[in-house]
Amino acid sequence: MSMNHPGQHGGHPYPRPYLEPGANPTWIGRVQPGNYQAAPGNPASLPRQTWAVPTAPRPRRSWGTLPLLLVGAVLVLGSLLLVVPFLLGNTGVAGFIIGFLVSLIPLSVVLLTVRIIDRWEPEPPRLLWFAFTWGAAVSIAGTLLIQPLFALAAPTYSEEAFSYFMATVQAPIVEEFTKSLGLLVLILAARKYFDGPVDGVVFAFTIAAGFAFTENILYFGREIASSSDPGTDLVRIFILRGVMSPFAHAVFTGTTGLVMGFAARKWHPGYAVLAFFIGLLPAMFLHNRWNSMGQDFLVDYFVVQVPIFLVAAVGIILLRLAEGKLTRQRLLEYARAGWFTPAEVEMLATSRGRRQALRWAAARGRGPQMKAFIKGATALAFTRQRILSGRDVPAHQHDELENLRAIPALRTAVLQ
Repeated sequence: MSMNHPGQHGGHPYPRPYLEPGANPTWIGRVQPGNYQAAPGNPASLPRQTWAVPTAPRPRRSWGTLPLLLVGAVLVLGSLLLVVPFLLGNTGVAGFIIGFLVSLIPLSVVLLTVRIIDRWEPEPPRLLWFAFTWGAAVSIAGTLLIQPLFALAAPTYSEEAFSYFMATVQAPIVEEFTKSLGLLVLILAARKYFDGPVDGVVFAFTIAAGFAFTENILYFGREIASSSDPGTDLVRIFILRGVMSPFAHAVFTGTTGLVMGFAARKWHPGYAVLAFFIGLLPAMFLHNRWNSMGQDFLVDYFVVQVPIFLVAAVGIILLRLAEGKLTRQRLLEYARAGWFTPAEVEMLATSRGRRQALRWAAARGRGPQMKAFIKGATALAFTRQRILSGRDVPAHQHDELENLRAIPALRTAVLQ
């Protein structure tokens, strides 16, 4: 078996398959030796800014996410034709307006949380808009269309039995299916941006935020329209939905996003579909448990639901830490190939380093340039992870070299 010398196009003096030391720093993004490829070598030494980067064949032209967004826009517009009349019919105009405004409060809390989770390696805003509008319109419309089928199977011997069936059986199954269907569309149509469990949680939380937003308009607006004491009842239901449970839908659907995110690490359409159905099970179970709380609501809330939320929060923190370790390892591989200095890796791939770098750059009027440098390096690290995962390797190798060409200019913009 032939062997390359170090520094020749990223070659290493070891027979393949070979993994660099530390290539698997976390349980996220495990790399199989057979998929490993050394980082392209930098033919020049730092800090020269005229590097000649190897070329890669340009992949076949792709329309990217444009078809997804166009189809999404059509679905949203069609869904609104069903959802808006439904809301107005249940809330009236005044209830709709007040419900809309009040619903912005819990929505802002959830979306702010999404922004914090997504800050390390942000998803394209266009895909986050797709996720939100899917949750706010398409999944609501799907729920309205499927609900009558479950109503036919619901017990009719009493109104209480019917309502309990619809809340504990129909709602968990139908709502989680329609919300998570948006995740399946994203992982199949925009898999380039669906890298792992953190992305799955981000997209799931965004879809759930949209769904809860529309649902809150209905609940809040209906209290305004039907209550004899709308002010008091609105405060009561706002405390229940806006204060005690703004993350309920996010946690439910987040479990599906988590499972699908792990499946995205080893890309295959079959894995994605299988993960979709597997991920629905915990989401439906958690949703069922929430809707089943009755007279002992407060006891169940503090004994069961609060611990579930805390476990979810800890899990997300661990995912973020693992994501940071993975970014650092991939940039270290580029550093060994001559693209970064070790000090730059610490600056670009650790939370502390980023904070210090941004403060330093802001004091010199280079804050936006430093953010662009960090963003470019992070995109490069995640592109390399896709290559090492064996996902669309030729296309991502092209992206890798394009990103490498951009790094010198991004560095120069910070140092000017």
